Amino acid sequence: MDTISIEASSKSYPVFIGRGIITQLKQMLNSSFKGLTKIMIITDETVAEIHPHALISQLEDFHYTVFIVPSGEKAKTFEVYYSALTAALEAKLDRKSLVLAFGGGAVGDLGGFVAATFMRGISFIQIPTTILAHDSAVGGKVAINHPLGKNMIGAFYQPEAVFYDLEFLDSLPITEKRSGYAEVIKHALIQDQDFYQWLLFNISDLEAATNDQLALALKKGIKIKGNIVAQDEKENGIRAFLNFGHTLGHAIEAEMGYGKITHGEAVMIGMVFALQLSIDLAGLSFNLKEFLNWIHRLGYKTEVPSHLKAESLIEKMEQDKKTIGSSINFVLLEQLGKPRMKQIDKAILLEYLT
Repeated sequence: MDTISIEASSKSYPVFIGRGIITQLKQMLNSSFKGLTKIMIITDETVAEIHPHALISQLEDFHYTVFIVPSGEKAKTFEVYYSALTAALEAKLDRKSLVLAFGGGAVGDLGGFVAATFMRGISFIQIPTTILAHDSAVGGKVAINHPLGKNMIGAFYQPEAVFYDLEFLDSLPITEKRSGYAEVIKHALIQDQDFYQWLLFNISDLEAATNDQLALALKKGIKIKGNIVAQDEKENGIRAFLNFGHTLGHAIEAEMGYGKITHGEAVMIGMVFALQLSIDLAGLSFNLKEFLNWIHRLGYKTEVPSHLKAESLIEKMEQDKKTIGSSINFVLLEQLGKPRMKQIDKAILLEYLT
């Protein structure tokens, strides 16, 4: 087991990462949550079917209730959020209660937002079950979606801990592995050129990646995000760099309908777009052809889905929470590991999208 400490300005907490580390949860609950009254597990239909006993076996000595939500982005709606709060009230949770967000990034976002708003905030622990959640489970961004934009209703609310048991990743389908690795690649591009080179030359088949390679990549990504969050918890500055590829990626997700394309695959399209803009508008020296060949081998699509209209994507990007006024802010790279924010005229973006 490895422990990575996240040092946010509002709270410090551990990320436990390794195979089988869920067996350490009971010990932490007994030692760190004196007076714990009840536990609410928020999980989705898929995780509830595949991994129920691994978590439940740690909770035999506690009063707990389970709230099951739809899988994927369908969990992050007003209706599901409201139902979760109703379930918490009916189960008589109080300020000494605890939420366990047990699932992928969508469950973590929903569970964290429920915890942040129930009785003005109760404790929660992230227990991610996907590669993608190595990014979303760390840093305290919790939210639900609105039809006009992703993660528009939310809060900054840090967990008490993250238990990242890599055994949960063994059952992931290739689409989920691909979605998660997009965020790993993002971390490398914005922060660590050596890490990018390691990925480029060692990860040529996502299904053939070894446990050691996966663990190394995830730990590296978590440390990169943790370092950024430590400097800027509430995205007043450099934390915005973590949105590399997300401005267009979120627009694609919203236009297609949440869940029609995975988050990571949409972000990868957004990163390719941002890399081309970086080369043309920010002076980035980068072998884009090599990058495209690599990610195509990994199974990513890099074109904006043909049925989406450029004008509609521009409208969605204007509504993005990273946009200020009428300018559209993009995270670009001046060089690998050196991002910057740039306001880009809508006409230029429209030309590139077209």
